[in-house]
Amino acid sequence: HKQDTAAAHGEALGVEEVRLTKEGMDWPVSPSFHIPEEALEHFRRAVTRGSAAQVEWESRFKAFAKDYPDLAAEFHRVIGRHLPEGWDSDLPAFAPADGPMATRVASGKVIEILGSRLPEMMGGSADLAPSTHTKIDGAGNFEPEDWAGRNMHFGIRENAMGAILNGMALHRGLIPYGGTFFVFCDYMRPPMRLAAMNALPVVYIFTHDSIGMGEDGPTHQPVEQLIGLRSIPGMVVLRPADANETVAAWRVAIGRKQGPVALVLTRQGLPVLDLKSYPAILEGAPLGGYILADPPATERPDIILIATGSEVHLALEGRDRLLTEGVQARVVSMPSTNLFAAQSDDYREKILPTGVPLMVIEAGSPLGWQSFVGPRIAVIGIDTFGSSAPGAVVMEHYGFTVENVCRQAHHVLDQLKEKAACA
Repeated sequence: HKQDTAAAHGEALGVEEVRLTKEGMDWPVSPSFHIPEEALEHFRRAVTRGSAAQVEWESRFKAFAKDYPDLAAEFHRVIGRHLPEGWDSDLPAFAPADGPMATRVASGKVIEILGSRLPEMMGGSADLAPSTHTKIDGAGNFEPEDWAGRNMHFGIRENAMGAILNGMALHRGLIPYGGTFFVFCDYMRPPMRLAAMNALPVVYIFTHDSIGMGEDGPTHQPVEQLIGLRSIPGMVVLRPADANETVAAWRVAIGRKQGPVALVLTRQGLPVLDLKSYPAILEGAPLGGYILADPPATERPDIILIATGSEVHLALEGRDRLLTEGVQARVVSMPSTNLFAAQSDDYREKILPTGVPLMVIEAGSPLGWQSFVGPRIAVIGIDTFGSSAPGAVVMEHYGFTVENVCRQAHHVLDQLKEKAACA
């Protein structure tokens, strides 16, 4: 009676429906579970066939290892997900003279080096390689007639790309990655969620990360995607501030063996932070959040500016302006809220001391920040869709300016003074 109804999908069949099903298939009607003899015989063949295939494979690999011991050792290394010694030793350290540089471009330079150092690294994009900078030059294309190629052309189908990357990770022996514009991660959400659920080490490269990408307008300008990905259990999202933080983000992505990593990168060029002036980048970025710049005159700042990605530079400019206005501001770069939340209470208290007001600057939905660090936080964010105009114009229109950062910081401090006076 449940046949051809929704009840056959959403409810247990029950004793009567099981009886009717068996009668309809001309099977014996009995309480026990019936397996037709011919079906059992067919499935049992897989045991014999699989055993024979296993013996044959092991014999062939033993002969292969004898003739090619280095390649056999390499095979065991990649299947075991072990990285070679010094795999990241020659990753670049960028200087201000190299900028301005989009973080997607810096990521592409890292992929070039990693691709030559890690033969197991394999991936591509949803037909956006020139824009996402995801191609490994000289590695060939993976095609029906060339299985040795490592650049994959997934087609304009992000959902399928995500599923393929999951299969590659489950097989092991590969470091799979896939790229597209950040706003299109929504098409890939189901396989990304499965990657996180199964702790699969997949790397996602998302470019054109905010309203700063410009003229393509609100359909291509991500707003809610950052909070959406951050909320997936087991997903690590990194939005680096410059080329050097991008290198650090890739170190995290390659070194992470459990769970997916999303790198969220800019289209527009950004200044390169000088490692001599900001040495905390190398050790701080992998921790998710760190002190990039502190006030010169005091150990305890008046306010802390937390920023991610391209807005870190805005925070630094705001800090300098606030200093001339008598406000001591700390700048915390937070490329990954997921990684920062995983740090010890002592570390997080060191970065964000209790009692110091906080202000976040991020070109995305403000949702999530209050719950992350409590009610003492103000957010310069975006709670509408974007607009079509040059990136710099759009950013200014939505309040991502030095003037607005300083104005909002003074507003936060004035409110605190009023509360203190009332108390």
